[in-house]
Amino acid sequence: MDIIESIKKECLRRKLSIRTMKSYTYCVKKFLIYCKKEPKSISKQDIKDYLNILISRNKSGSTINVYLNALKFLIEEVLNRNFNVKIKYSKVPKTLPIVLTQEEIYKLINEIKNSKHKLMVKLMYSSGLRVNELVNLRVMDLDFNSNYGWVRHGKGNKDRLFIIADTLKPDLMRYIGENNLEHDSWLFNSYNGHISVRTIQVIVKKAAKKAKIPKNVHCHTLRHSFATHIIQDGNDIVSLQTLLGHNSAETTMRYVHMVSPKLINVRSPLDNLNFNEKDNSQLEKDYEKSEDESKNTLEMGQDKGKYNKIRI
Repeated sequence: MDIIESIKKECLRRKLSIRTMKSYTYCVKKFLIYCKKEPKSISKQDIKDYLNILISRNKSGSTINVYLNALKFLIEEVLNRNFNVKIKYSKVPKTLPIVLTQEEIYKLINEIKNSKHKLMVKLMYSSGLRVNELVNLRVMDLDFNSNYGWVRHGKGNKDRLFIIADTLKPDLMRYIGENNLEHDSWLFNSYNGHISVRTIQVIVKKAAKKAKIPKNVHCHTLRHSFATHIIQDGNDIVSLQTLLGHNSAETTMRYVHMVSPKLINVRSPLDNLNFNEKDNSQLEKDYEKSEDESKNTLEMGQDKGKYNKIRI
């Protein structure tokens, strides 16, 4: 029994995404190399021991959870056994994403001299696309009449709509015409199909370095920046959730934390207390009164020679 092929077939049967299938097969391969057992002989303790090794290597919570899900899929869906390993999911720290300002976005894109590369990065930022979603776009996925496009089989194997910036529309149409792209062609093609994810990652990294942006910039930073700037422009969470393809509004809400309180019209309650010049003058009077009392107390102490009993 080829266990890896069985996992692939089961993933395809369940219509899981290609990315999930690759993750599961990779994790199971690594586990089997460690375990050195036939799949049917795998025990609960084998799984626990392997996950403990990952923890000792300081693997992130999200990585451990991927391995846990992959091994659970292997046991339950492929080997048809009960997964009785009672391990709590590792908590993933909720850190705020790195976001570029609009000025930094401008500098980054301006450093890209290749017109095709610049167009790819512009589209990725302006539409909030993931890098793998960008490379899998076809010409047929763009609807220029309505100014939107479609992500096909994105994360979670879902389709979703994305916006096309008005200023980018002429550039995209000209690019398609100049390259004689067919209706079903990859939008950004290469020698062996569509352009690779790695190529775009390198483009973004180099541009950020040339622009002297001190932040840790990667492709997903552009998506985070898109989401934050959408909120800054006064758009609502529900609209952003749809554009990003999030199942939960809670995931989308984190971008609200990235926005300046001024931009989301939040007023500090202290501003409602109306501290004014009258309050300041009263503070000055209290201070002068305190100074006079201290002076009198000090003079009394000097007269009696009791400096050590003065309370200030």
